[in-house]
Amino acid sequence: MKDNLKFIWLLIKLRLSHMMVFRLSFFGAFFADGMLFLVQLVTFQVIYGRVERIGDWSRGQMLIFIGTFSMINALNMVIYFFGVLSIPDKIRSGALDHYITKPGNALLRLSFEAVNPGSLPLVLFSAGIIAYGLRVQGVPVSVPLIFGYAALVLVMAVLYYDMELILRTIPFLLVGTSAIERLEGEMLTLNFQIPGVLFQGVFKVLFYFVMPYGVMATVPAQFVTGTLSGWGLAYALGLAVLFTGGALWFWRFGLSRYKSASS
Repeated sequence: MKDNLKFIWLLIKLRLSHMMVFRLSFFGAFFADGMLFLVQLVTFQVIYGRVERIGDWSRGQMLIFIGTFSMINALNMVIYFFGVLSIPDKIRSGALDHYITKPGNALLRLSFEAVNPGSLPLVLFSAGIIAYGLRVQGVPVSVPLIFGYAALVLVMAVLYYDMELILRTIPFLLVGTSAIERLEGEMLTLNFQIPGVLFQGVFKVLFYFVMPYGVMATVPAQFVTGTLSGWGLAYALGLAVLFTGGALWFWRFGLSRYKSASS
């Protein structure tokens, strides 16, 4: 574990050094992601600005939910998204050879070699939405609440990573994955707007287990508003452990079937 953390830190430093060589691109990312967030904020204001309740959820809860999903997505964009996003192309082009033939963990390098500090404004803006939602909801803020919420957000960010890794490991087995990536985008868009507790029947099964996007922002929002049951907390933590183990197994399974460019 200690060696892996050192390896991750080295990858991050190398990435930042490389980005600072092209400083206009570095700071341009801050501006671009900041503008993207403002567009999203205006969109959600149009949708929820005149709505006091959606199902059993109040406007304050919805604000916390939206801010939470935005926070998880922002962490994804900052830390691992661009690294994981490149996996299918590296599989198809044979560039993955350069990772599996070098010392160190290939998956760690792929995941953390393309950190994107340009998305940090999204983290700050998301925190602002969450803080405003807490104020609207009248939630008393305490240190245990903050730490518990932050821990759940990090766990859900890991679950998000698991889903991205699973979907981008499929090219080990299939040639075309564009339809899968479009499906992922549609699922995220839907679950970014509707709390998972509002899904029923087959949709509940789909978004709470098969593709658990409905859990990611819903559970932390429930925790911070005091509506999360002990069973719900245990389920979310167990799901994260299950999908993390499954994602790592699927990666190893796919890697064992990788046809390198030199073979």
